[in-house]
Amino acid sequence: MSRFKEKKKSKKYGWIIALVVLIVVVIGGAKFYISDSMKAVDSKNSKSVEVYIKSGSSNDQIIKTLQKKNLIKSSIVFKYYAKSNVKTGFKAGYYSLNKSMNVKTIAKNLEKGGSATPVSGVGKLVVQEGATADQIATAVQKSTKYSSKEFMALIQDQSFLDELAKEYPDLLGSAMSATDVRYKLEGYLFPATYDTKNVTSLKALVTQMVATTNTQLSPYFATIKSKGYSVQEVMTLASLVEREGVTNTDRKKIAGVFFNRIDKDMPLQSDISVMYALNTHKKNLTYADLKVDSPYNLYVENGYGPGPFNSPSLQSILAVLNPSDRSKNYLYFIANMKTGKVYYAKTYAQHQKLTDKLADYNK
Repeated sequence: MSRFKEKKKSKKYGWIIALVVLIVVVIGGAKFYISDSMKAVDSKNSKSVEVYIKSGSSNDQIIKTLQKKNLIKSSIVFKYYAKSNVKTGFKAGYYSLNKSMNVKTIAKNLEKGGSATPVSGVGKLVVQEGATADQIATAVQKSTKYSSKEFMALIQDQSFLDELAKEYPDLLGSAMSATDVRYKLEGYLFPATYDTKNVTSLKALVTQMVATTNTQLSPYFATIKSKGYSVQEVMTLASLVEREGVTNTDRKKIAGVFFNRIDKDMPLQSDISVMYALNTHKKNLTYADLKVDSPYNLYVENGYGPGPFNSPSLQSILAVLNPSDRSKNYLYFIANMKTGKVYYAKTYAQHQKLTDKLADYNK
């Protein structure tokens, strides 16, 4: 063999060895990266960090929240771990986490479920976006000296309702004249954090919630009137939009779908309405559920329904006042329960195809 051939062969083997070394280094580096990312951000820092996971949040949104709170090292590693190891999905609520927790511990906490009220909320009452009157009553009992029973009795007290209607006629006028309503103040107890340390009475607390709703809506009363809606109709639709959509973009599109269906005299067919009619929460409704005899069942009844199904956020209210994509004539939508992405359709056939496609994700 000539010296030239030996040199060429040696050079070839050199490249192979270099490539093998590089692969080993990359694999070793990747293993170290994953192993390190699974560990706690700061094993010596056990200071409590409150994290709020909103109902309907996707895994990507939850991971983004954890990153903002500096509770995880790598969003990619956490996402991979959650996809491979979390069986029942992450749940909404308030969590007390800390930087000394590793990925496995944080994921286990999120899978178990959080508190309905802030874990550090001494002297505070939090009314969550999309909370029903019954859920607010539970929060009141946990955060104040007043019982849920006292709260529910007060919001159904006609003399108290008359006082509020007199004080806030633009806000409550259409609500007070509505028929077949379960609770007149459903939807009008604004989602916010309330300081309860100096609250002198339960009446004062409930009045504060209603007053906050009035303050938030006051700039839009003229717009509501000019569009030919009642406040009750806007709040009712907004309460459905609140629970059906997560992002503001989707909320506007969903509001557009609802208005398109109303224009065609089609029932809104919102699962949220059926669950409210049943007074329960279910991941999957049965055909028997969809036939429940209730004015709140919008699979059976046309129109908006008697009144709000929960307390909507201002974003959902504005989505109803500024719906989008109405010209695209969407009449159906369905969400991927794993990712939160919403898909829209113009026809039932298109919608059915999407439903079949997402069946495995929405079990």
